[in-house]
Amino acid sequence: MFVSYKWLAEYVDLAGITPGELAEKITRSGIEVEGVDVLNEGMKGVVIGHVVEKEKHPDAEKLNKCQVDLGNGEIVQIICGAKNVDKGQKVAVATVGAVLPGNFKIKKAKLRGEVSNGMICSLQELGFEAKLVAKEYSEGIFVFPSDVEVGVDALQQLNLDDAVLELGLTPNRADAMSMLGVAHEVAAILNREVKYPEISYESIEEKAENAVAVKVEAPEDNPLYIAKVIKNVTIAPSPLWMQSRLMAAGIRPHNNVVDITNFVLLEYGQPLHAFDYDRFGSKEILVRRAKEGEKIVTLDDQERTLTADHLVITNGTEPVALAGVMGGANSEVQSDTKTILLESALFNGQRIRISSKDHGLRSEASARYEKGIDPNRVHAAAERAAQLISLYAGGEVMQGSVQVQTATFEPAIVTTTVEKVNRVLGMNISSEEMKSIFERLQFGVVLDNSTLTVTVPTRRGDITIEEDLVEEIARLYGYDNIPTTLPIGQAIPGKLTDYQEKRRKVRRYLEGTGLFQAITYSLTNEEKAPKYALEVSELTRLALPMSEERSVLRLSLLPHLLDALKYNLARQIDQVGLYEIGSVFLSQGKDQQPLEKERLSAAITGLWHSHSWQAEKKPVDFYVVKGIVDGLVDLLGLTRDVQYKQAKRDGMHPGRTAEIYIGEKLVGFIGQVHPTAQKDLDLTETYVFELSLVDLLSVDIEETRFEVIPRYPSITRDIALVVDKNIVAGDIEKVITNAGGKMLKEVSVFDLYEGDRLEEGKKSVAFSLRYFDPERTLTDEDVTKAHEKVLSAVEDKVGATLRG
Repeated sequence: MFVSYKWLAEYVDLAGITPGELAEKITRSGIEVEGVDVLNEGMKGVVIGHVVEKEKHPDAEKLNKCQVDLGNGEIVQIICGAKNVDKGQKVAVATVGAVLPGNFKIKKAKLRGEVSNGMICSLQELGFEAKLVAKEYSEGIFVFPSDVEVGVDALQQLNLDDAVLELGLTPNRADAMSMLGVAHEVAAILNREVKYPEISYESIEEKAENAVAVKVEAPEDNPLYIAKVIKNVTIAPSPLWMQSRLMAAGIRPHNNVVDITNFVLLEYGQPLHAFDYDRFGSKEILVRRAKEGEKIVTLDDQERTLTADHLVITNGTEPVALAGVMGGANSEVQSDTKTILLESALFNGQRIRISSKDHGLRSEASARYEKGIDPNRVHAAAERAAQLISLYAGGEVMQGSVQVQTATFEPAIVTTTVEKVNRVLGMNISSEEMKSIFERLQFGVVLDNSTLTVTVPTRRGDITIEEDLVEEIARLYGYDNIPTTLPIGQAIPGKLTDYQEKRRKVRRYLEGTGLFQAITYSLTNEEKAPKYALEVSELTRLALPMSEERSVLRLSLLPHLLDALKYNLARQIDQVGLYEIGSVFLSQGKDQQPLEKERLSAAITGLWHSHSWQAEKKPVDFYVVKGIVDGLVDLLGLTRDVQYKQAKRDGMHPGRTAEIYIGEKLVGFIGQVHPTAQKDLDLTETYVFELSLVDLLSVDIEETRFEVIPRYPSITRDIALVVDKNIVAGDIEKVITNAGGKMLKEVSVFDLYEGDRLEEGKKSVAFSLRYFDPERTLTDEDVTKAHEKVLSAVEDKVGATLRG
């Protein structure tokens, strides 16, 4: 809805309120103002000029040399190329120094040897959209009425010294689709009165009921129909002020009668239609449903086939209008029209919507019928249009109206209490303040103790229940006056849970390592489902699968990730790293919902680093993938809790696979895909891991504690231990860590040797041990004492000896 600020000021006092301030207040009250368009922004120097002479340009056939009086006693020469320019016209002239839209500046110029001191303007050059300019001026300059004063501001005459507010209306606010509706809203916001137009005109002795009869066969679709008859009209352009207001609202001017019906549509929100009485075809108006296959040619010269779902206005035999949508060409108001049959009616919005949708016709009228109009404005709008036609088209209005009404229209009565309003809003608004708000809205209101009984006018059809009254109070009291409170409780809306926050960190970390997130199907086939499963479970089958390939729920994310790697490798993408966070489904027995558990899986193949300028290539290996998992474990604060144990799993390489534990609980595995499986899938060397994410993220982590950086030096001792080949380095590291005491801060493996210099069945594992005390400098004696405990422990518990 486009609202002219100057037009709105005729219905409600806007003194002291700028368009921008008004837009802010309307938006704060619940109707969004999407923009404020200042029509003359940046323009200046455009005046009314009088063309006193016109002759052809001596050296250009399509140009005219015009002598134009600018009203200051000076006549200037302007070269104009418009076809419709002529002597005696009053036109818009951009003088030398003027600025037009787009910062286009007018300068003194020479055109084919002739001086031009300005430019005679079309409406498009003054900023009007071409589709809104009347057809007679669409391809030339605009000609003002002969009574305008020469030399005055042309922008003011065209109502361009105005601002237009664009309202973004929600479907429930049909009342604001009219100037009077917006005036009621603004008056309530500003606590001012609404001024309705005064309607008065003289009617002739002839009665409308003698000129036309109305019959309604579909009262459920048309509960109210009013017809008026106006004689001796003169079809001509409408007044300039009316044309400019229609264009500001986005409607193209046509002629005085049609423009008046559109003007009243915008003013009252009531669609009207004017028929040519002499072309109507009879003295009877019959409103009925169309017959199947019946045809009508509408005003856009399109023949349309109707159905029994469409409502039509007929002359008793043939349709003359598609009710509420568009009139018929056979009764159109034309330049020779003398008598007007004016329709003002209430049509069922759903019925109009069907017609509009079926024929692809969306008009200003249909939009208002669909959302709902005020039934108590139907008669007033007809009277207002009759007044304007009498005034601006010279029409003689016949006495009375012909009316058919089959329903009554009473205002809604809705009740609420002060306690309910304040409880819902969390506020403490007084009963008198609430009563005042409804009075500003011009609702009838009775306050009885703490009960508010509100009589809602029919223009506000959106207010039907108690909660609607609460909303009216809230928006006019001011949403920004609602007190701010912090939410309380276990779960705060909008806040991530601890689990969600950790999962988000995991995603960010994995993407930071260079992996891409994949999302694969939860459904798979019976062959793939059990592969790489972390937990053994029966398969959960779909009752009605679409295909065998998607017939059971997965137990692992890895099979589909490997398929994704295969897909990429087949397309020459030889470096691929994917991860997925998703659910697997563990059966809980027949007819039971499967248990969902969240898993984290990744699959990586190809080169991990490839720096051709440094001649460096590093293919992915076990330690690359383990490094990713170690970083993840460290991020979650689980470094001390997680252990890797060598393992053998189906589908995995027997010597390059480890299971991951937290305490005694298996939470995942890591390793290389078995070479046979790689070959079957046409994969290069591929490494994977799958982790039980819910187990990792559910571990309670001690609060991070920071220690002062040591001031004293540390001492490092290296030991090479000879042990049986079946003893893993991790077990030896545990023994060393437990025996080293508080001074032993770090243990790491730096060498492994197996060869002919060692006894068969033995290996040498070298460890680096770092000791320090944050309180003092360690002596050799201190370190030797702790070190001997370590040597004694590894000898006793794993049978290790120092390598000589």
